[in-house]
This record gives sequence, C-alpha cells and structure tokens, in this order.
Amino acid sequence: MEIKRLHDILAEQLQKGGRPDAIAAKKEGRWRTYSTQEVAEIADKVSRSLLKLGIRKGDRIALVSPNRPEWNFLDLGAVQIGAIVVPMYANSIAKDYEYIIQHSESRLLFCSGGEIWQKISSILSACPTIEKVYVFDPEPGTASWEEFLKLSDGDQTDLTPYKEAVKPDDWATFLYTSGTTGTPKGVILTHYNIVSNVLTVRSLNLLPRHTKPIKALSFLPLNHSFERMVFYTYLAMNIGVYYAESLDTIRENLQEVKPHVFTSVPRLLEKVYERIMATGQSLTGIKRSLFFWALNLVKEYDPEKTYPLGYRLQLALARALVFKKWKQALGGNVELIVTGAAALPKYLAHTFWGAGISIMEGYGLTETSPVISVNTFDHYRLGSVGKPIPGVEVRIEPLEGYNPGEGEIVVRGPNIMVGYYKNPEATAEVLKDGWFYTGDIGKLDKDGFLYITDRKKELFKTAGGKYIAPQPIESALKSSLFIEQAMVVGEYRKFPAALLVPAFPALEKWAQENGIQFASREELVHHPRVVELIQSEVDRINEQFSQFERVKKFVLLTKEWTIEGGELTPTLKLKRRVLLAKYKEAIEALYAEAQPVQ
Repeated sequence: MEIKRLHDILAEQLQKGGRPDAIAAKKEGRWRTYSTQEVAEIADKVSRSLLKLGIRKGDRIALVSPNRPEWNFLDLGAVQIGAIVVPMYANSIAKDYEYIIQHSESRLLFCSGGEIWQKISSILSACPTIEKVYVFDPEPGTASWEEFLKLSDGDQTDLTPYKEAVKPDDWATFLYTSGTTGTPKGVILTHYNIVSNVLTVRSLNLLPRHTKPIKALSFLPLNHSFERMVFYTYLAMNIGVYYAESLDTIRENLQEVKPHVFTSVPRLLEKVYERIMATGQSLTGIKRSLFFWALNLVKEYDPEKTYPLGYRLQLALARALVFKKWKQALGGNVELIVTGAAALPKYLAHTFWGAGISIMEGYGLTETSPVISVNTFDHYRLGSVGKPIPGVEVRIEPLEGYNPGEGEIVVRGPNIMVGYYKNPEATAEVLKDGWFYTGDIGKLDKDGFLYITDRKKELFKTAGGKYIAPQPIESALKSSLFIEQAMVVGEYRKFPAALLVPAFPALEKWAQENGIQFASREELVHHPRVVELIQSEVDRINEQFSQFERVKKFVLLTKEWTIEGGELTPTLKLKRRVLLAKYKEAIEALYAEAQPVQ
C-alpha cells in the first residue's frame, strides 16, 4: 500500500502481519508487550473516544508525559482522525506548559501523574481552552486514562471516513522548539513531512536488516522530533520498541531488553565513556595496562581506513579482551547507535567504532522533520553528519568572514515544515523561496558529506575580528574527565575564555587520592592544585585549536546548570543569554587580569 499519512504506516504493518511486541514497557516489575494488532485496536478506541468528546479534524490535543505506550496510543489515535497533537517536554517548567497550551489553543490535555500532574494542575486555571484533562496515572479527583478509553465502550463507529479525510498535507503536530534564543516557536509539521523522512530513512542501509526480530530501546523524549520520527521508522520497519523506565535505569533495561539498536544524544554517550574511564582508572596491574593499551589503540581508529594485518590482529585482541565487556554492558546485541541533536565528539566516534560499536551521526532540526543527513553503512565519514538523505537538497550559503565553501546550511525537500504557528515574521526569516535557512554553519566536502561547524546565532567575533565557533571548543573541554559543563565566551574581547563546571565526583575522588582536604565545593575549586589540574586540562585541549580559538582564562563554578535553574533548555542546550547575564560579574573579572573562582 502507498504510505502518505502517519496512520498508513500502522495499516501497512497490519497487512504484513506485524509482531507480538510492537511496543513494550515495564509495568509492576514485568515487561508488558503490545502486538501490532493490539496497538491498532487501542488506537481505534482512542479515536472513538476523542470523537465522543467532540474532537474533530484540526483540533489540538496537548500531551505531556515521559515515554510510555499510552503516548503512542494517543498520538496514533489522534492523527488518524486528523487531530493535531501538541506534545511537551516532561521536564519543562509549568510556565512553559501554560504558554504552549494557550498558544496552541489545545482543547484536551493528557499527562502522566506525580510531579507532571502537580505542574499541570498549578496552571490549568490560566488555560481556558482546556475542556478536559486525563491523567495516565491515578491521581485523586482526576479523570483517568481508563475512563477516557471507556468512552468508546460498545462504540462501533466506522473510522474509515475519518481516516480517509486526512490528507498528506494536513497538519499532524505542533512541536515547540526548546527556546535557546527566546520564546518557544510552534513548528507545524504535516503528515507527509514526517512520512517522507520515515520512508527515506527506511530505504537507507542504516538499521540492522537480519532476519531475527530486531528490538530497540527508547529513552529520548518522544515529544522531540527525532525520537518521534524514529518511533514511526521502527514501526515501519517492524522493529519492537521497548521503553526504558527512566534515564536512571538505562543500564538495567539494556541488560533486560538486549536491544540491537537505540538512539542517543552525544552527552549520554559521553557519560557512558566517563563511567568506563573511571572504571579503568580504578584498575591495577596488568588489567590497567591492558585497558589503556586498548584505548590507545583505537584513539584514532577510522572505519574508512584499511589497516595492516598487525594492527588488525591487535584490534581483534583488544575487542576480545577489553571491548567485549563494553558491548556486554550495552546488552550484548547492540549493532548500531544513532546520534543526533548535538555534535558527536570525535574521540567518542573513534573509540566506539574501534570497540566494534557502530555509531551513526546524523543531522537535522525540528523544522526538517527532522533528518537532513545521516551516515550509513554504505556512506560513512567520521567527523561528518553524513550525506544529505535522498530527496533533500542542501546548499551552503556563503557568509562574510568564512573560508570558501563554508557558510549557512540551507535545505529544501518534502520534510520542510509549513512554518511557525501564529508567527509569520519568524517563518519569513527562515523560509525563503522554498528553502529553509537552518542557522547552522557547515560545509560539504568533495564527496558530498556534510560537516557542521557551529550555530550561526552562537558565533561571536573577537576584538581582533576573528570569528569563533564555541560549540566545538565546549565539546572538547567536556571530553576532560574533570569538566562536566562548559561555555566559551569572548564576544568583542581580546581572547576567548570559559565558564567551567567541574565533574565533581571525579574531581573529589582525585582530590582525596592526592591528599587535598576540603569542606565544600567552594573550598575545593579554590585550591591551587585543583586550579592547576584544570589549567593542565585546558592547555591540553587547547592544542586542538588555532591560536585565536584557545581558551586563555576560565572560571570554575560550583553549581551545575539545570533546566529548573533556567540555564538549560529541556534538550539540555545552553541558554547563553541567561548564562551571560547570570555570570556577568565573573566574566568581567576574567578580562581584568584576575582569574576568579565561584
């Protein structure tokens, strides 16, 4: 059958027979699986219940919850009758919920219980468009998910006319950006925007294609365009989706599910690497020597290169003795990790590929549904974000101050959004003659591989007229075992400097091992030997960059940046304006000869 709308994906899998574990989640200590047939039946119940509540094509339904099967059931049931789903980040603050609900004019709201329900209940009085709220988990005095489904008990309404009335160009969802540069914008995506991405990714040599049933572990938020599209891709490829209980249980869930594939963001992989390094540091004798021999062997490994027999034999030995344990820690079956949302540090790519764990880095934005380019087993180049996917055109718009061939990435294709809801001015800024201006800086090499160098809006110019892209420097700084968070500053200054949040567990352990006494974080980061340690790390990392890009001074901070504190977006990106304002005095001190510590 021809797939042009999101519900066509589920219909196709039903025709093919589906699988017994299309979706799975842990409930009361046991994994509960839903077959493709069950998923379709529950989606139909959702549709009929929505119709009973008066929801029709074009109406908006707000949704806020961690990943769970009910998320998918509501999404599938809503879009197949033409309703527009407005998902929100589970970790957003209450005022963001209020803004999105009001801006989207949502009529119904579905959410999980506990803390999310508490945040929702605090702002409901300010959301007059909401007619009814349903909570997935039991909460006193609230309507439950079960009550919602019971609305359709005995209802045999033929859904075919409703499904057929949905057209490929109809709006499917509003996805609100996380707001790194200001108020969130509601990205309008159609059914075919997302479907075109799903079908193209399915056609690539990207995911495992063996005959045994393939399973995926999902833990990135479903309300993000990346994991939302990935779910539909898993569905289209008949891959079972198992939801991790939480970010804290990923290691346990990996052992239980033993997935073949999962998606991640680089920061989570960095944390995996940091844990591995911490384990290596604690080893002694021959085990320690073997561990660091294996790491050193793969620090420049490139899957594109052909290596001499001697190296290949050493690598096979390293994989058998050391890296096999890494794969076991990921469940034992992982054949592929797909990363997006931020740049993958090169050292991670080298190390994981060398360990025999394939990482495919891709690139995209919410506004592009989201995939623009991705590495595949057919076309891979370390350090790039792959080649543009078929059907998507990419060109580089030259910008002043850049090398020839480098500039803003501009994209055209069936995956490009309709625009920003109720924001024609912002839409006009990025959509011009069918082309979407990404705001990202990059280049294409002679073979068509795309490289991202930075965000256009995050670039800054030094007093000497040099443009600096902070993200690659920040990523390199965070590769240190002792640096958890970093932000590079220096606009119109003589040199770049950095705000650094130490990785306190590693730093405190180092201090104890080196006989450094401290009663607080403040005392620890003031210690001359600690400052000396961080300086040595910064000096080492600076060697990767040109002279004008090197961090000359830094400030050590004692408090980590968080979503709740307002320094990070729900996708854990830096809110640079907020940080610049919050640490204004510390930054000024950086450029006044002294090196402050806070």
